[in-house]
Amino acid sequence: MTLVDDALWAQIEPLLPRRRSRRRRYAGRKPIPDRAALTGILFVLRSGIPWNMLPKEMGCGSGSTCWRRLARWQRAGVWKKLHVALLAALRERGQLDLERAIVDSASLRALRGGKKLDRTQPIAVRRGASTTSSRKRKVFRSPRF
Repeated sequence: MTLVDDALWAQIEPLLPRRRSRRRRYAGRKPIPDRAALTGILFVLRSGIPWNMLPKEMGCGSGSTCWRRLARWQRAGVWKKLHVALLAALRERGQLDLERAIVDSASLRALRGGKKLDRTQPIAVRRGASTTSSRKRKVFRSPRF
């Protein structure tokens, strides 16, 4: 199953971090190719299935393998670089239409400081009055005889 065509893969592949070469001394399972892992990631994200339910018949490895690859690529900044590259490609082709663009105020800095809010009042823990004893009154004890 290929969710990523060759033209898109040609743009994504250079952005992926290079893996360290395997040492021949320690035999083990060969790592899943990046394109297969990307197919598994896209399948899970598009279908909404849990990672551990990724079908092994797809040849993408296990769901945990794809999830680890996704996390590693996120730490390496692959998705931000890919977003910038795809936007630039759309801009070059004249296919980027910003007529319906929406700007989320949570992601933009307010120029000139924006509206000043009132100072938040400090909240401190105060001891409530005890219902069984009082700190101010001393208990009178009669002397023992």
